[in-house]
Parts: sequence; structure tokens; C-alpha cells
Amino acid sequence: MKLGIIGSGKIVHDFLSIANQIPHLDLTALSTTKRSHQIGLELQKQYHISNLYDDNNNLFNDSNVDTVYVAVPNSLHFSIAKAALEAGKNVICEKPFVATIDEARELKKIADKNQLIIVEAITNIYLENFKFIEDNLTKIAPIHIVNLNYTQYSSRYDAFLEGDIQPAFDPKKDGGALMDLGIYNLHIIVKLFGKPNSVKYFPTIQKNIDTSGILHLSYSDKQANSIAAKDSFSPNVSTIEGEKGALIIYGHPNEMPKVGIQLRGKDLEIINHNKYSHRMIAEFIEFTKIIDQHNFMAVDKAFTHSLNTLAVLQEAKSQR
Repeated sequence: MKLGIIGSGKIVHDFLSIANQIPHLDLTALSTTKRSHQIGLELQKQYHISNLYDDNNNLFNDSNVDTVYVAVPNSLHFSIAKAALEAGKNVICEKPFVATIDEARELKKIADKNQLIIVEAITNIYLENFKFIEDNLTKIAPIHIVNLNYTQYSSRYDAFLEGDIQPAFDPKKDGGALMDLGIYNLHIIVKLFGKPNSVKYFPTIQKNIDTSGILHLSYSDKQANSIAAKDSFSPNVSTIEGEKGALIIYGHPNEMPKVGIQLRGKDLEIINHNKYSHRMIAEFIEFTKIIDQHNFMAVDKAFTHSLNTLAVLQEAKSQR
């Protein structure tokens, strides 16, 4: 995979710090805004990136790039992913995928027409600890209660309170706790249990944006709560509770550093099966394989899951 990156924010810095740990990934180009060009120069030098652009069209026209990683504010995902596909590039698009189901379907239609690949970058469902949770659901079933918590006091929250509205808190840029943090919980719930029968979002609104909130998903046989907060602190423990026992996620749900299982009447067992030092490595190893092998069956499966998650997300957003 010959990768070109669009963006210069924290997620790009995180990715670049681990890109050399991903086999068969050739880091070819970086495109930033003109305003962020100096940051781009520093990243290019630090990570030995071949080409640096301050115009995305130049990256799209780079014949040494076959895949574009879209790592920009949420509101720009659709337009940039569409432009990349129309330029003949595969696309890895950061979470949350796009704003609406219609946008997602339009991107997939363009990708399919041109035999290209588009996938959503969502770290947790590619982690080995998630696979452990998935594989052990039957041991605790029937499952009736799910409580997932992703609370992280934002480094931008104090500035937000003072009136400095950055993209993560900007309603015009599709920010907020649901989109930034709650999306991870939602991917876990939908991946494990499918789409719910009903969706209800209870947000805490400050300056026209949800700085925290509780999303309730109702199933015929279980109830699921997703807590996402950028304005609070928590040690972050999540549970999936069944008649025969419980599965526990310790830490932020985007990285799932430890998981546990406790069967009724048995001792708690705490485990870490994650193979890699950083949460993004596992997903990009998988994306590289999918793209290099042109595995359209895996792409279709991933897209169906992203679409199901987006359907719930879209309904929750409408209630903010």
C-alpha cells in the first residue's frame, strides 16, 4: 500500500509515530492546508515522507499514491473521500465515517464502480481484546445489560469554556462527545449485537454542542447504555452483563488495554491479548492486507457494519 495522508492534527501525529511498524506500508505523501504547511514540513522531515503538498489535488494526482488516509475534521470527510475516489485512489476514512447514510452509500457506489476500496478507520473492533470479548459472549449469555463508558476530560475543554471553539467542540464541524468518543462505544455495541430497535440520546449541551451525553439503545432482549463525556473524569470501566457472568473492558474503549471475564461463582480473570503497543497498528495492518489483496468481500462486510453504525449515529445526532 502506497499511502498519502491528508491532515496534520493529533491523529496524524499518532499514526506517523507508528507507521514504520506496519508491514508493506509505504508512506509516500502528506497534504496539509496552506495554514498548516510549517507543521507539514516538520512532519515530512521527522518521518522521511517523500512528498509534501499544501493542495489536496496535488496528492490526488501523485501516481505514487494508491491509497488516501482521510484524517481531517469530521465535516470534511465526505468531500475529501469523494474527491480521492474520483481521482482513482482507495480511501481509509477516519471515524466517524461520514455524516449520513446517503453520503456513505454514494461513496461506496463510486468505489464499486471504479473497483476501489473504502473503509472506516475505527481502532477498537480490530483489536485482539475486542476479539476476546466477541468470542466469549456465549459464555455469559443470555445478555441483558450493556454499559460502555468513554469519558476523557478534553485537553481543549477549558479553552472551549473560555470561548475558544476548536473543531472537536464545533457544531459546524460535526464535533461533540457523541461524534468524537461515543462513536467508539457505538461501534462495539452494533458489532456485537446489531442495530437496536430504538435509539434515544440524552446530551449535556453547552454552547450548542454536546460536551457529554448518554445514548440508550433498546433491544428486544437487552438494554445498552453508551456514556461519552469530554467534560468529566472517569477511570472508564465498561461491562457486558449476562445471566452466566460478565465481560469487562478496562480503560478507554478506543484502545481496550485490558479485558476481563467473570463467570457467576468464579474468580475474575483479567487479560490483555492486544499484540501491539499502539491502538492504530492492528487496524492498519488489516487495511494494508485488504487493499494489497483487493479483498472486496472484507470491504463489503466492513462497510455493512459502518452503515449499521452510522444509521444509529444519525438518529442519535438528530436528538442533540
